[in-house]
Amino acid sequence: MSHDSTAAPEAAARKLSGRRRREIVAVLLFSGGPIFESSIPLSVFGIDRQDAGVPRYRLLVSAGEEGPLRTTGGLELTAPHGLDAISRAGTVVVPAWRSITSPPPEEALDALRRAHEEGARIVGLCTGAFVLAAAGLLDGRPATTHWMYAPTLAKRYPSVHVDPRELFVDDGDVLTSAGTAAGIDLCLHIVRTDHGNEAAGALARRLVVPPRRSGGQERYLDRSLPEEIGADPLAEVVAWALEHLHEQFDVETLAARAYMSRRTFDRRFRSLTGSAPLQWLITQRVLQAQRLLETSDYSVDEVAGRCGFRSPVALRGHFRRQLGSSPAAYRAAYRARRPQPEKPVEIAAAPGPEAPVPAQSRRTATAGTYPGPTASLPTDPGKPSPDAYAAGRASLPGQRSAP
Repeated sequence: MSHDSTAAPEAAARKLSGRRRREIVAVLLFSGGPIFESSIPLSVFGIDRQDAGVPRYRLLVSAGEEGPLRTTGGLELTAPHGLDAISRAGTVVVPAWRSITSPPPEEALDALRRAHEEGARIVGLCTGAFVLAAAGLLDGRPATTHWMYAPTLAKRYPSVHVDPRELFVDDGDVLTSAGTAAGIDLCLHIVRTDHGNEAAGALARRLVVPPRRSGGQERYLDRSLPEEIGADPLAEVVAWALEHLHEQFDVETLAARAYMSRRTFDRRFRSLTGSAPLQWLITQRVLQAQRLLETSDYSVDEVAGRCGFRSPVALRGHFRRQLGSSPAAYRAAYRARRPQPEKPVEIAAAPGPEAPVPAQSRRTATAGTYPGPTASLPTDPGKPSPDAYAAGRASLPGQRSAP
């Protein structure tokens, strides 16, 4: 799922000034950044694929601070350009930032602010959103980042409208994405915006990824409390809510447990978790429904009751909005990906003790489909296989296709 803002047409229509060129993409690297995220814009914008119908960008890899830059595994990188190269770019990408709690270099923030003022498109992938927020470029704007860091982003920069459900957010001249693979989604979106669906599709085929990925981050959200909330008085209320999802209660109930007005509770909750309390509560109920659909044989009506929904209709509506699938279809898709127990080969009873086993049966038994004394038996078909879950989780029905 993506978010394409239509609220900032003026920002989207701003023209480049000075020496900036729309086809030039500058990638701003810092020491301590993860190599995977750093390599995504380099792979998308830095390789000439004109033979495949992908228009060419000109890539400028820039160091955001003094090098050499140390990255994952102790590798050291030397960027061919410094911050001065950003002055020529029509798009500036910050693929990652080394720490969500430490401030980026002021020189790099100044360069980003200047680039934005001169009409450049500014992009933050994953934790790169923290650099954009530190530069003040996300104030009053919708944005996203990895769901795990969204509460911290919302707490540290309360003027940013953080949505941890999105894979990426396009707000015209400022764009942000969720973690790792979502960076590819956003880079493909940029190519699609610049050159159309055909070019983005050609690039996706070269990268062997889907041109548009359905769904958002909801399926990856963790029920655990955000790290930032641990010592806050609201932590007890949130923990109570997670333990009582099977009961029917609303945000007013949570506000009363926190001894706050609904308005104050909404404001405090959003500052700590990055989302409105009602949306958070609905998301947690849907997550609980997912688990019950995967691990139990309760009917959809029973699942609705055990997750605190007032009716099965409410469950179906919220489930489809968040996951793009009905509860029944979700369960069917999940179970279809379980490994089916292999049936043993039936060998006809021999007329005598010396009767030979047919050759076909011997071959089949040798191949391992007939469980002998030392063969491992199939797993209990009534229980989900961890391997099947790991292999099939990402391909379950998604939420909503990116527009």
